[in-house]
Amino acid sequence: MSGQTIALVTGANKGIGYEIAAGLGALGWRIGVGARDQQRRDTAVEKLRAAGTDAFGVPLDVADDASVAAAAGLVADRVGGLDVLVNNAAITGGFPQTPTTVDPATVRDVVETNVIGVVRVTNAMLPMLRGSASPRIVNMSSSVGSLTLQTTPGIDLGPVPAAYLASKTFLNAVTVQYAKELSDTDILINAGCPGFTATDLNGFQGVRTPHQGAAIAIRLATLSDDGPTGGFFDDAGPVPW
Repeated sequence: MSGQTIALVTGANKGIGYEIAAGLGALGWRIGVGARDQQRRDTAVEKLRAAGTDAFGVPLDVADDASVAAAAGLVADRVGGLDVLVNNAAITGGFPQTPTTVDPATVRDVVETNVIGVVRVTNAMLPMLRGSASPRIVNMSSSVGSLTLQTTPGIDLGPVPAAYLASKTFLNAVTVQYAKELSDTDILINAGCPGFTATDLNGFQGVRTPHQGAAIAIRLATLSDDGPTGGFFDDAGPVPW
C-alpha cells in the first residue's frame, strides 16, 4: 500500500454514506464507494472525483456472500489494502412495523442487511485491516437501538419500527463483541449515531442534513491511536446502551 489512507464506505452512493465518502475524501484519502446499483455507484464516483476525491467504485451487496468476497478481492487488487471500513449500508424494511403486525420475513431481511451484512463485510475486510497501521471500523447505528433510551420515561423515540429498531440494538451488541475480540489488536471499532437525518431511508423526514449526519462517522474513522473502542457515540458524545 502507498502512504495514502484507504477507506471503504458501504451504501456510499447517496445520503449519509455519500457524505461520509466525501468528508473522508476531502482529507486526501482514497475512497471505495460500495453500492449495489451500478448507475448510482458510477454517478457517485463521478461526483466525488469532480470534487477532488480519489474515489473508485466497489460493486457490493452486503447481503450476498459472493458479492462481498468479490468486493474484498477488488479492493485488495486495486489498492492493496484497507485502513478504514465504514459499515453504513442499511434498510428499514418499510412501515408500519409494530411488533404485533410485522411480517417475520421483514425482520429477517432487515437483520440480514443491517447486522449479518456488517458481520459479512467486516470479516471479509479484516485481513486487510489487520495489515493497516491505524485500522478503524465504524458501524452506523442509531439511538433508537438504545435500550436505555427506549425505556427511559419522558423520552420519545417516535414510532416503533420493530425490525429496524431491533436490528440496531443487535448491531450495537455485535460491535461490542468485535471490540472485545480485537482488543489485543490496533483495530478500533465503534458504533455511531447520525441523528435524525433527512434521507430517503425515512422519507426525508429528518431534521439534520446528510452532511451533518456524516460527521460522527468521520470523527470515528479518524480517531487517534489512543481513541476509544467498543463505544456508541453521537455528535454530543457517548450514547447510552
